[in-house]
Amino acid sequence: MTNKIKIFDTTLRDGEQAPGFSMDGGQKLRMARALSELGVDIIEAGFAVASPGDFEAVQTIAREITGTTICSLARCNPGDIRAAGDAIAPAKKSRLHVFIATSPLHREYKLKMSKDQVIEKAVAGITLALEYTDNVEFSCEDAIRTERDYLKTVVEAAIAAGATTINIPDTVGYTTPEEITDLFRFLTTEVDGAAGAVFSAHCHDDLGLAVANSLAAVRGGARQIECALNGIGERAGNCALEEVAMALRTRNDFYGLDTGINTQKISMASKMLASITGNPLARNKAIVGANAFAHESGIHQHGMLANRETYEIMKPEDIGLEPDNLVLGKHSGRAALKHRAEKLGFTLSDNQLQSVFVDFKTLADKKKEVFDADVEALILGEAIGGAGPWEIDSLYVSAGSQGNENPEATVCLNHEDGRTIGTSLKAGGPVNAVLLAMNKLTGHNLHLDSFSARSVTEGEDAMAEADIRVSANGESYNGRGTSTDTILATARAYLDVINRIERRAKRVGKGDSQHPIAAQH
Repeated sequence: MTNKIKIFDTTLRDGEQAPGFSMDGGQKLRMARALSELGVDIIEAGFAVASPGDFEAVQTIAREITGTTICSLARCNPGDIRAAGDAIAPAKKSRLHVFIATSPLHREYKLKMSKDQVIEKAVAGITLALEYTDNVEFSCEDAIRTERDYLKTVVEAAIAAGATTINIPDTVGYTTPEEITDLFRFLTTEVDGAAGAVFSAHCHDDLGLAVANSLAAVRGGARQIECALNGIGERAGNCALEEVAMALRTRNDFYGLDTGINTQKISMASKMLASITGNPLARNKAIVGANAFAHESGIHQHGMLANRETYEIMKPEDIGLEPDNLVLGKHSGRAALKHRAEKLGFTLSDNQLQSVFVDFKTLADKKKEVFDADVEALILGEAIGGAGPWEIDSLYVSAGSQGNENPEATVCLNHEDGRTIGTSLKAGGPVNAVLLAMNKLTGHNLHLDSFSARSVTEGEDAMAEADIRVSANGESYNGRGTSTDTILATARAYLDVINRIERRAKRVGKGDSQHPIAAQH
């Protein structure tokens, strides 16, 4: 049995379909590039049949990403499989991932099918998928709650039909490490044809055991782990890619297994995902949280000064963090900024570098020192929403407690069609006044559901990062913006949402329904 563990990343499918984590096509492509640079073996780029937009995103990723296998999910239905097959057709390396539920609960209440009917449909789905690619993965949805003997029969039929990867998902996050180790050991040794297939684990985190269960499955014979950056996914999420990759790396003495992950790209990819989706990481998140390599306790600090290994089992450099904080300033040039970006794990195109450099110079004029966190915030701000059509030309707010005067915001916006429009508006608070003025100028009627702002660096001239969630017409959107001014950061976050809605409207006009079908397995 090989000592290589394949990393199957489902950030753009299972992760993206979770509430609050949706991405548009451009954002998915940026994440796909980051995942490819990270070294994942397979990118599950989406569920192609869900909508024209999802189909287009999968197809674009298949066309643009050449170093990684690109996969689309499909139910064992002809329409799903044909859509997925067409979407992955441009890929240099492709995979089609088909699934059907096998547990008694799903057979009776969801599928209303007999055991034999499920197997018949699974075999038909695999057979059709093979017309598009010879790399077919088959999943038994809710495998953990499926009768063991029946699961064995289904898997044997799938392998005989031509599936080369067999995924055994813990769809509802129900299993335990001991149980899943035993199940994979049974399947990899007792199933006819098991030697010719790769067995895969897909674990959800409902009981907080997704990473532990995935590692336990590996001990039972799994050689592929399905996971997502930052552990995002349905309900409590999926197995976290960064955690399982670093566990296998750090405890190679125990597992004796390797992945192809370039761990020094982990921090960059994790932060990019948090920015794009508008979901900041918890400080105590393993591997990538702000406190993962921080030490405040006196006892810990004393030990760290004597020898870092007293309290750290990994180095910050292992995931792409710099142990030192290079300081840039207003006299720094493009070369220095590009070099620092590369040290932080970012590869910028000439256009991206120019855009970030302009913002960097503006920031450097306001700040005495520009730190790594500032540079990351500028780069990730560039990665959030893509091009306009709207930009902030100027913003001024007057606020105070004198008399009964409400705060007033004066906002001026530029549009890509050449227009420059402005307005002044009073409201019950300065942030509210700004956002209502932006609604008035752009013609949108967005409702602010939540708002938070935090400092990403220290000092009087610290960079602020604003996260907002707004709703319109029954849909929810996330936005993020950065600036040394908290209100301007909030305005940029709000405009990020408006621009995203307008870009989506253009795609809808071209036939993108934007109503994805949720798929769990």
